[in-house]
Amino acid sequence: MTKPIDSAVEVRRGEELDIRKLNDYLRDKIPSLETIKEVKQFPGGFSNLTYLLSDGQQEYVLRRPPFGANIKSAHDMSREFRVLSLLEPVYNKIPKPLIFCEDESVIGSPFYIMERVKGIILRNKIPKGLELTKQHFKQLSHQTVENLVNLHSLELKNSSLISLGKPEGYVERQVEGWIKRYFKAETDEIKFMNAAAEWMQSNIPNQSQTAFIHNDYKYDNLVLDPDSLHIRAVLDWEMATVGDPLMDLGTSLAYWVEAKDHPALQAYNLTWLEGNLTRQEVVETYAGLKGINVDDVLFYYIFGSFKLGVIAQQIYARYKKGYTKDDRFAMLIHLVKACGGNAMSAVKFNRINNFY
Repeated sequence: MTKPIDSAVEVRRGEELDIRKLNDYLRDKIPSLETIKEVKQFPGGFSNLTYLLSDGQQEYVLRRPPFGANIKSAHDMSREFRVLSLLEPVYNKIPKPLIFCEDESVIGSPFYIMERVKGIILRNKIPKGLELTKQHFKQLSHQTVENLVNLHSLELKNSSLISLGKPEGYVERQVEGWIKRYFKAETDEIKFMNAAAEWMQSNIPNQSQTAFIHNDYKYDNLVLDPDSLHIRAVLDWEMATVGDPLMDLGTSLAYWVEAKDHPALQAYNLTWLEGNLTRQEVVETYAGLKGINVDDVLFYYIFGSFKLGVIAQQIYARYKKGYTKDDRFAMLIHLVKACGGNAMSAVKFNRINNFY
């Protein structure tokens, strides 16, 4: 198998970093870091911006909020750095966090730097030169669910992970919070998104559980070993917290696109390719490994679909206002509509897949 390591490209126009100021700040901060000679940008992702720093010998990764973003809770660099710092002693599939900077005069926003974990990242298409069979996807999809169960099983008190969230009332807060975010960022009236918001408010489950949760767990946030395809690292911890693990599962299910789903959804994940578990199989596998009841999975899937639609809507709204020039964002309105459509199809058919 050819091994196409995920690579960075030239920095997008308008998202450049001031290398001189960055070098001035970092001098003596990271002992192994020499003068930064090159900055590139990882092209994937729609939220925080991720850059590759090179001093000619070593490579590091810098994360900063997107330009024009004012969604503090979703782009809090200090919190993301803290999450990684707390995880480091208890979970080995993360990039090592190195330094956090809150001085916005350096690059225009807070940022942090972590080690680079090299590997394959599966985005919206199979990387050129990589051959993936049905068996590869079967193995990967099972492993992905197993790793989510492992995350949800981390000890909370002694690790201090419990300090990252307030599990009491988590589900209700999330439902109300994401509904408010949606209407604050609304640009087009989408009836399915409105209907999903109303349905969630009337169908919140009576019981909830508590675990450390990632909140954005999907294929393109996994770094895979080029030889074995085993997970080397999980990325993008910006929304990680302590809350109901089934809310996390619901978000992952929304990302877990199937072959008959709307093409707008298939453009952002590879779970629809043959060999992958179906959404229902994901739930059954998760429930078996975790040993929990998932009778209310319909609610969590609908929440995840709505949440994914809100995230796309927020990014699309920034694009419409001219805060970003990334042309990928122009098509996100179709993703919002598809998410709302899947949510209400789940209500209509009382299941989480096979809508079409």
